[in-house]
This record gives sequence, C-alpha cells and structure tokens, in this order.
Amino acid sequence: MTPADHPFLFPSALPYQLPPFREIREEHYAPAFEQGMAEHLAEVEAIAADPEPPTFENTVEALELSGRLLERVATVFFNQASSDTTPGIQAIQQEITPKLAKHSDSINLNPRLYARLKAITTDDPTQQWLLDRYLTDFIRSGAELDETQQARLRTINEELSSLATTFQQTLLNDTNERAVVVEDAAELDGLTLDAIEGLRETATARGLDGKYLITLVLPTGQPALSSLTDRALRERVHLASVGRGAANAELITRIATLRRERAGLLGYRNHAEYVLADQTAGTTGAVTEMLDKLVTPAVANARREQEALEAEAGFPVEAWDWSFYAERVRKARYSIDSAQMRPYFELDRVLHDGVFYAASRLYGLRFEARPDLHGYHPDVRVWEVFNEDGSPLGLFLGDYHARASKRGGAWMNSLVQQSGLEGSRPVVVNNLNIVKGEPTLMTFDEVNTMFHEFGHALHGLFSDVRHPRFSGTSVPRDFVEYPSQVNEMWATHPEILANYAKHHETGEPMPRDLVDRMLEAQKFNQGFATVEYLAATLLDWAWHTDYESGDAETFETEALQRAGVDLAAVPPRYRSTYFAHIWASGYSAGYYSYIWSEVLDADTVEWFTENGGLLRENGDRFRTHLLSKGGSVDPMTAFRTFRGRDPRIEPLLERRGLL
Repeated sequence: MTPADHPFLFPSALPYQLPPFREIREEHYAPAFEQGMAEHLAEVEAIAADPEPPTFENTVEALELSGRLLERVATVFFNQASSDTTPGIQAIQQEITPKLAKHSDSINLNPRLYARLKAITTDDPTQQWLLDRYLTDFIRSGAELDETQQARLRTINEELSSLATTFQQTLLNDTNERAVVVEDAAELDGLTLDAIEGLRETATARGLDGKYLITLVLPTGQPALSSLTDRALRERVHLASVGRGAANAELITRIATLRRERAGLLGYRNHAEYVLADQTAGTTGAVTEMLDKLVTPAVANARREQEALEAEAGFPVEAWDWSFYAERVRKARYSIDSAQMRPYFELDRVLHDGVFYAASRLYGLRFEARPDLHGYHPDVRVWEVFNEDGSPLGLFLGDYHARASKRGGAWMNSLVQQSGLEGSRPVVVNNLNIVKGEPTLMTFDEVNTMFHEFGHALHGLFSDVRHPRFSGTSVPRDFVEYPSQVNEMWATHPEILANYAKHHETGEPMPRDLVDRMLEAQKFNQGFATVEYLAATLLDWAWHTDYESGDAETFETEALQRAGVDLAAVPPRYRSTYFAHIWASGYSAGYYSYIWSEVLDADTVEWFTENGGLLRENGDRFRTHLLSKGGSVDPMTAFRTFRGRDPRIEPLLERRGLL
C-alpha cells in the first residue's frame, strides 16, 4: 500500500479531514485493514516495551494516539456497510469482523501493557478519570483471567463478531426480499397520491415496472398500516414484517449462549449484569425496578385503547388493524389524521426551517451548504457548521432517503471525532430511511426522528474534549439517547413548528386549529407505544438474564407471557429475529436505555419549560454542562450539575399518560 494509490494511508487533506469518498474503492479496504492492524499492534508493542517508567503521557496518551490508520478505515468502512452496502462490502465484513475482534483482544489482553497502566499515578482528576476508564476496559476484557480463560474468551469474541455480521446481513437481505408487491393500485386505497407514486417508483427501481412495492422499515409496525383500507393487504404487510429474520433463529440462541458464557468467565451471573456494571443504571435491579413501575399502567392503558378501537371497528382488533383504527379514532377525537399533516412536512423545509433553525435559535449555529464536498452516496449532502461568532465547528452530513443497500432504522455516526489531543474537529452524519418522492413528504413520526438524530449530531458537534476516548457520544449506552431525546422537544415548540410546518405547494402555514389538534393528540395511543417498546425491552432483558437453552420462538413467547406484555394486538416493536439493536448494534441488555434516558429527557424538558424554553442562555447551559463534555466526566454528575438535583420519574409518567 503506497501513498500514491491509497486514500487511507494519511489523514484526509479535505476540510475537517472529511474522508475522500470519491477516491475510495472497495479494493482499498482489505489492505488498509491489514496494514492498520499491523501498525496499531506495532505502536502498542512499542508502548508496552518502553524502558521508561510508565506515565500518563507515554502510556495513556500514547494509546490514545495509536491506531489512527485503523480508525480511519474502520470508520468509513462500517459507515458504508450500514448505509450503502454491496455484496463486496458484505464479503469483506464477514472476513474482517472476527479479525478485528482478535486484534482488540491482542491489545486488551496484553499483560505488559496492563501492568504499565496499573503502575501509573496522577493527581489530575481528568487524567485519573481516563486512566480509570482504561483499567476498567482492560478488566472487563479479561486482563485478569488466566491463560486458559483468556484463550476461551478470544474464541468467544471472534465467533460473536462473526455472528453479529451474519445477523445484520441476513436481516438486510430478508427485509428486501419480503417487501410486499402490489399489482393493482386499487388495493392501495387510503394512501395519498404522492405516497402511491413513491411505491410505484420504488417498484420500478427494482425492476417491477407497472407494480407497487411496499418496503419494510425495521420496527414491527409499518407506516402504511395506518392508512391502507384493504384489511387483507394490511395483514400481508404485517405478516411480512413479523416474519423477517427466520433464518436468524438458531443464530440468536447461539449469540445469547456465548454472551452468557463470556459473562461467567468475567465473574458475572449473566450478560445483563456484565453490561449494567458499566452503565449509569449500575445494577440489573435498578433497571428491573424501573420497568416494573411502567408495565402495569402501560398495559392497562393499552387495554383501554384497544376497547376504544374495537368499538370503532366492530370486531376484535388484530395487530395489523391497530394503526388503521387508531388513526380513525384519532381523527374522530381530534379531527386529525396523518395524511392531513404530511403536506406540511416537506423534507428540506423540515430540515432547514425546523431542525437547523432550532439549533440556530438555541445555540447560535449557522449552516452553510458545501456542494463542493461529497459524501459516500449521491443522496448525501454536506453542510459546514459555524458557531455564533463565526468560528468553524465541524461538518454535518445528511443521508435521509431509504434504499435497498441501507439497513433499516435511523442513526448517527461520527466520521471524524473531535479531539484536542489530535487537533481534530468533528464530522458527523445522520441516516434516516424516508422514501424519496417529488416532493418528499414526511409523517410527523419521521419529523420527530429527524430532530432526534440531530440531537445525536449536536452531541458530536459540540464535543470539546482533549482525548478521543471521550469524544462526542462516547458515553454509557443508557445515557447516549438522552441528548437526542431532549432535542425532540423542539419539533413541537410553537416558534419552531410555525417556521417549518408549511404546505409544500402554497407555503401556507399549518392552520392553527390543526396545530392545536396535533399537539392535543400527542398523548393519544401512548398505551400502545409504551407497551410495544416495553415488550421489546423485556425481550432483550429476558434473552440476557434468563436464556439458557431452547428454541427462539418458544423462549420469546414465554418471556412475553412472564413479563405480562403478551398482548396479541400489540406486538413488540422488534421481535427477536429482527431485533438488530441487541444482536448487531451494541444495545444488548441495553434497549432499556431509551426509557432510562427518557426519564432524564422528560425532567430536562421540564427544566427548559420552567426557564423560558427557547433561549440562548438555556442552550449555552445545556451545551456547556452536558453536550460538550462527552465522556470526560461522570454522566450523572454532569446531569446533576445541569439540573441541580437527581432526576425524577414523574415528568416521564405524565408525558406518557401513566400517572
């Protein structure tokens, strides 16, 4: 690999070190990974063999600066594997993930390196916090196990990494294959004309001329179900959704078994206990106590909602009926439906006059389009972000449209991390899965998701730390959703909503009475929303606390029954075989983190409300005490500094109608 023909060998010369996507080809990845791992191991070996006494600078900061080539290639590769994969990328991923697991173990199980870390002393509290994190990482990676145990741990880690990749690729392929083909547009009654046209364009793009294709989003509930009047088609769509990932059934039992074994090697009773020991919740008991508080009122609320839907339908409501009749009841109660709102949520206007506008009002940010800079796909757009004083902050990339090569869901990635030690500014990307149209109109759920993911982006952009280990969203899993959930509040803030909710054809603002009815309807169907989330959370919890043996389907059924969330009409947001969060995305025994973070979020929204809402001084306080800190301080200490006290659960219960 030579500088002349390889885009990864040195840091990018583009602004903010934006990866040179136009120069990167698939054949660059494998050699860059191999050289990156070799260089990283050589750098680590030099640190471990350093004859000088260990210090924070020659050991911890040296580790922070090691592995830069590997970091560059891995960041770009795994972003592409999620956002725009190909058969070639999938083949590389299958080959490289177990090698990366082996590489990580070779560092975390290096006894001389661990000995150097243990020998370091420092009086600086920030340095001590980072040193403690390294020591914790090494211990949790098996540094104190004997050689036989470490050998078994290495084998487990390699197999788990390979299984996670297989899960992800199998699910993507199955999700694409199970997209529902519709022959006759008459079956699509209930959808708007632009939505039907979008389904026709999607079908045409996949070689199905003259037909219509309903693609599947990652959660169980599919957007079209709220509008389709054809009950048989609704059932087809729902069954396609819940049937995904059947080929993953044996795979996930293997993953759960290996995770339990690994936890036992490391001294924990189960995988959940292992995970929670390094999260803000601290113990499995704390999570169980919170979930117990929510299940009974949420299920009671959902049953009341089901009675109302069945009164409207005139027959027992099935899972594929719920969204449709919920829309009818919502419309009857509030004179509102989703189709009525979509013309007011055009993607670019929501982004510029909503998401960006809220950030400018609250934090003083300015966004400048950079068409001269390019992403990894033609759909990706780039903006340079500036502070209020004109100083540069970083780059933001937006990748909003669905495509067959992109995994489901929505997420944020850091392409370049902010670091004072390296002198780098952040480059972050948001991914959503919105069906492209002319124009692209959004549901309010998609609007809310756009604000949510931009909350993650702000967490990355505002990072102001010295060490890469603490940059941006590098915080405990059950804290990382907190800033993004807070950012959702601005989607319905009167000033922000009025600025972006305008008809895509006339430019007329959403009528005041429609706005009022939309806001009034926010608590509607919260029983369903809470139960579908809790069912998925409790499935995750059961897999990582109770599973020992047996087939996946039986275990899932019994787990939901034991938890008291087995409502046939309210399936889990994710069934086990397509629960990518816990098998392939780092949320194992951590899906509870959304509701755990929402406790902090609801309490913070209450603080903003009490202190005047959309004010620059409020934004500065949140940025200074929370968003800029990354993982450089204890996250709950940061919350208390911002809020002035411990969090309270009551604002969350009030928000979800569970008091």
